[in-house]
Amino acid sequence: MLDFEVARARILEQAKPLASELIPTQDADGRILAQDLVSDVDLPPFDYSAMDGYAVRCSDFDGDGPWQLPVSAEQRAGESGQRLAPRSAARIFTGAPLLEDSDSVIMQEDAERAGDAVTFRAAPRLGNHVRKRGEDLARGAVALARGTRLNPFRIGLAAALDRAELPVFLRPRVLLLCTGDELRDPGSAPRPGSIPDSNGPSLAALARRAGANVRVLPRTGDDLSATREVLSRALDDCDLLLTVGGVSVGDHDVVKSALEAEGVGIDFWKVKIKPGKPLAFGRRGDTLVLGLPGNPVSAQLTLSLFGLPLLRALQGDANPVPRVLSVTLAAPLSQKPGRLGFYRARLVDGVAHVSRNQASGAPTSMAHADVLLLIPAESEGAPAGATVSALRLDDL
Repeated sequence: MLDFEVARARILEQAKPLASELIPTQDADGRILAQDLVSDVDLPPFDYSAMDGYAVRCSDFDGDGPWQLPVSAEQRAGESGQRLAPRSAARIFTGAPLLEDSDSVIMQEDAERAGDAVTFRAAPRLGNHVRKRGEDLARGAVALARGTRLNPFRIGLAAALDRAELPVFLRPRVLLLCTGDELRDPGSAPRPGSIPDSNGPSLAALARRAGANVRVLPRTGDDLSATREVLSRALDDCDLLLTVGGVSVGDHDVVKSALEAEGVGIDFWKVKIKPGKPLAFGRRGDTLVLGLPGNPVSAQLTLSLFGLPLLRALQGDANPVPRVLSVTLAAPLSQKPGRLGFYRARLVDGVAHVSRNQASGAPTSMAHADVLLLIPAESEGAPAGATVSALRLDDL
């Protein structure tokens, strides 16, 4: 049985980034850059005015003020090519390129316009209200590094660099197989002893949130032959196969045996965490396999902790592992030592309130939580007011 960090590292070692594709910049939200984005222009591409006002030449402000200058030109955003006449001022607007031979801008609130002349009572400083060419980003600089997850602000930067398309890693193809004789579709007619399949919708949504293209396979019962038949086709048609249930030690837990019979090399089986101990990981050829436990909380938690970092790594994400934060316990928390505990809690002003029901089959504990608290395996718990490590569910 592997420690949590060891198991996650073993999984990520197998995650080689997929191939890349070019997509429109406007469609790249959430995707991972496959190459450094190197600027081939200066940003901004020219000196421009940061204010509405008057472009001037500082050397024209000799002696004592006030100074009156004729207004010799006007330049708006999108216009260029004008030169400032000697001992004059030019009306200029925010975003307009600075006129040749001008070196400062006086904002309009500090000017007194009368007809074709303007009066200034204070001399300008060199470069005042001027945004210099390349001051934000110089030509040849790396604007965004390979492995960066794109968001609306980074897309805006790429567009400002005149990039209509961006190279991104392919989305992983994920097949999801839920198993169990007791499962039925949500909303379907119940039968004695059956339960609605909550794992399929929940886990598919989690994987999609991490950027995967997910297809949910028809469920199989606890039958080795039927399970093998589905697996034999699925293993050739995806980058990651997720199975749910059937990897524990019960008489009807057939998935692990079916995977091995179909040539999947099992790297490990069982992780020293609670909940979620019966986790299997392996591969056949280029296809990775993650066998999740069947209890809803255990399945959601193990996919979040192991599967989502794996999916991000397959997309070349430079930071596939979520950050750990520190929170304060609102009440004492006790556990039996032996496995790293993940406890569902609600965070209020930095204080964690542990969910009442921590059973691995209780979906309310995940639905109403926003953090997972990490209690070390050797610990018997923590008192109220203690600082403990946590993972924010939205960061997983």
